[in-house]
Amino acid sequence: MTPTTVNNTVPEVYAKIYGASSITNDGKYITIKTDGVPDHKSPYYPVNNALYEAYSGTTPLGFTFVQNPNRIATQNFTFKIPLNPVVASNHIATPLGAIGVALNGVALYNQYAGPNNQVLTREIASFDKYNGHPTATSQYHYHVEPLYLTTIKYTKSGLMGFLLDGFPVYGPHEENGTTVISSDLDIYHGHTHATLDFPNGIYHYHFTADAPYLNGNGYYGTPGTVTR
Repeated sequence: MTPTTVNNTVPEVYAKIYGASSITNDGKYITIKTDGVPDHKSPYYPVNNALYEAYSGTTPLGFTFVQNPNRIATQNFTFKIPLNPVVASNHIATPLGAIGVALNGVALYNQYAGPNNQVLTREIASFDKYNGHPTATSQYHYHVEPLYLTTIKYTKSGLMGFLLDGFPVYGPHEENGTTVISSDLDIYHGHTHATLDFPNGIYHYHFTADAPYLNGNGYYGTPGTVTR
């Protein structure tokens, strides 16, 4: 999908969020609207959907796939993130639910399972071949590396999306091909250096193959909002 509305004052990097229906800039926040559904095949689509694909066997994370009973349905997300993110003086823990948005418009979730910040490992076997699954309210989402983006659409070193604090998320490789692991990152699961998208340098998160996968002890910056 290509964004149907991109305000002329929106920095070019946000146009990479190809799963958005609109992206606007009010001078303080970037507002991104998406339907939250993946643009890749999944066994979690209804069987009459063109993107439905049966799946079985071993998942990318090495578990025998166990499909959960939920199905993907269209959402109505509005992500409002700071245009110029800065480090927070008081770091807020990420909640359950959407904490950011991937380039294809799918929600990004933290390293916990509901309802009470349970260890994610009990859900990992239900991740499809692209590492996503839906909630009981039909919200498809990624907790871990979104393999469709890192292996089909882009590369493992590419921009994957943004968290609600406005800081970008990258794949599990640096641009020189080095694999990033959690011990390379700070307690929020990120670090600062230049990237192709931000040549002057910026704090950014990385997906990693090891826990906590995307985010550690909370947002590095002050989060905006998400509504649906």
